[in-house]
Formats: sequence, structure tokens, C-alpha cells
Amino acid sequence: MLLRLSTLLLIAILSLPASLARSDALVRDETARAVEIVDGDTLVLENGREVRLVGLQAPKLPLGRRNFRSWPLAEESKQALADIALGRELMLAYGGARQDRHERLLAHLFRTGDDLWVQGEMLRLGMARVYSFPDNRAAVADMLALESEARAARRGIWAHPYYRILDHREAGSHIDSFQLVEGTVLKAERKGARVYLNFAADFRSDFTITIERRAGRLFQEMNIDPLTLAGRTIRVRGWLKEWNGPMIEATHPEQIEVLER
Repeated sequence: MLLRLSTLLLIAILSLPASLARSDALVRDETARAVEIVDGDTLVLENGREVRLVGLQAPKLPLGRRNFRSWPLAEESKQALADIALGRELMLAYGGARQDRHERLLAHLFRTGDDLWVQGEMLRLGMARVYSFPDNRAAVADMLALESEARAARRGIWAHPYYRILDHREAGSHIDSFQLVEGTVLKAERKGARVYLNFAADFRSDFTITIERRAGRLFQEMNIDPLTLAGRTIRVRGWLKEWNGPMIEATHPEQIEVLER
């Protein structure tokens, strides 16, 4: 019953009108003009503050990092953000933590005048993926819906194989990268302070999702019991790490989508 309720809850959230969910979840604060585009998810305001477009991950540029190769479509993503926001007056809105460890503002951006949601437009164009955090979850449902629409239409990054959704059996070849991974959960179990969602019989080498106890409280708040996901086909997003095989840690419920086939 909990799984059925959680699936219905996720479907209900995803079906909300974007304008309603955004206005309910975000607190609008201040306006400023964008004067520089760093990459597809970062810009600089006229007051010198740097803004990380919270909830997005755009294709990465080297930005001075040695031996770092640009991800495919990184320049195109940067240009898309420039077309949307450069030189425009923007409203900064917040739905969680307001600053990261690099002292960048973590804001949702809306153009003044036409109220265009910058994050939403980047996702609609297929120039970024949803990338959420446990302390910044506002409007994620809206963003997932826009990402899904762009992926179905094969816009932007979704037409490039670099960004394709992985089958769980491929995960081990993509360690230390951010990925979307799909598969059917073979077994869900709690051991000590963690829940493990295992996708194959050999849990020491096959793909696993881990959920720590502190993250489990966020699942409980949404009436989602991860232990009931056994036998269900799901999609998870996050950074693939090597820990008894490829692993993604789910720190909040929005990382996991239950797929109805």
C-alpha cells in the first residue's frame, strides 16, 4: 500500500501545473542583471555575485581545470543560457539553501517582464539535466517533467549518446560520472543504518542504490518506503561511485522515479 501511495504521490506532483508548483515552493527575493555567463548553469550578476542555477546540471566546460575535456554540447548550453539571460534583469527566488561552499548564490531565476523561468527553459530546450540536493528540493517535480518532455523529443543533450539513460548493467563502466540509471530492483533490504536496493544477485559487484538513515527520514516524510521497491522498475540519478560494485547514494526521494511500464 505504501508503494502504491508513493507512486500516486509522485504522479500527482509531476502533474501539477508548473506555475502553481513554482509559486508555492519558491520565495522571490531580489532582482539583478546578468552580465556574464560562466557555463550553462552558472552566471554572474552586475553586483559581482555568482549564481549557480539550482536544480540544474549543464554540460561542463574545463573552466581552467587541467586535463578536463569539455562535455559534449557544453558550448551550446552556455550559449543557450546567454540567449535566455545575458543582459536581462532577473528575479532571484529561493527554495532551500541560498549559498554553496564556494559562496555562489543558489537561486531559481525568472526574467522580469515576461516571468520566464530560466531553469525551466534550459530544461525544455534539452540543455541541462535535473540535479537536486536534499537541502534544495523545491520545484524538482516541475523540472523533472520538463526534462522528460525534452528527452522524449530528443532535444539538445538528449539526442547525444553521452547523455543517454544507462541500463543498470552498464553502470560499472561509468564510475565517477553523473548518470541516469534504470533497472528493476531485485531485492530491497535494510542492514544497519542503510537501505540497499540491489539490481542483481551478486550485490558485491552489481549495481546498488544506498539510502542512509538520515536520507530515510526524507523518504518517510513523503510516505515512500524504499523497501517496497523490490520488483519495481525505477530510474535513479546521481554520481556513480565504486563501493562493492557501482553504486549511487540516494540522499533524497526526488532522485528516484518509479517507472510505470
